[in-house]
Amino acid sequence: MNIILLGPPGAGKGTQARRLVEGRGMTQLSTGDMLREARTSGTEMGRKVAEVMDRGELVTDEIVIGLIEEKLTQASGGGFIFDGFPRTLAQADALSQLLDRTGQGLHAVIEMRVDDGALVARITGRYTCGNCGEVYHDQTRPTKVEGVCDVCGSTDLKRRADDNEESLRQRLMEYYKKTSPLIGYYYALGLLRPIDGLAEVDAVSAGIAAVLDDA
Repeated sequence: MNIILLGPPGAGKGTQARRLVEGRGMTQLSTGDMLREARTSGTEMGRKVAEVMDRGELVTDEIVIGLIEEKLTQASGGGFIFDGFPRTLAQADALSQLLDRTGQGLHAVIEMRVDDGALVARITGRYTCGNCGEVYHDQTRPTKVEGVCDVCGSTDLKRRADDNEESLRQRLMEYYKKTSPLIGYYYALGLLRPIDGLAEVDAVSAGIAAVLDDA
């Protein structure tokens, strides 16, 4: 089963993707992770990525699709999660063509809907463990011992530099301008499945599970 997790920055896509990887054996295809991996891989595609990034330029859609195609040729019994791609209608068309070319399909596009004001409150209090990636929040999920990760015991707790209200609202505007048209695109294809992205993490996971079980 192949799915897209769609939603604005901070909606919790990464958290839910990790749960699907652990619980259903799916493979997460995060463009950021793939670019970092490719850059150090030593492959021909990796050299292209490194050259573009070293020039300070944005990696083209063609390169990203090439990286995704490499991943799709590798076995994944649980299917793939597209996280952070597609971001535009052009990328959605390119992904559709790629899936057709590789004999695969797209089974659901899960839109994690959020309220902007509540999302800002969530994100500005967020911090993560630099060692294991566990996510915490000042108000709703602080560490049990201040400054120490509950999971791995690391004291390397970090906040993203752009996790402030001004930066977040700019990122939201960018999302709505470029990515929100995908909502109509996938609705028209009958693939869109909206869920409440601001519910408790377990409730969001249950909503996603219900979508996948019904797909």
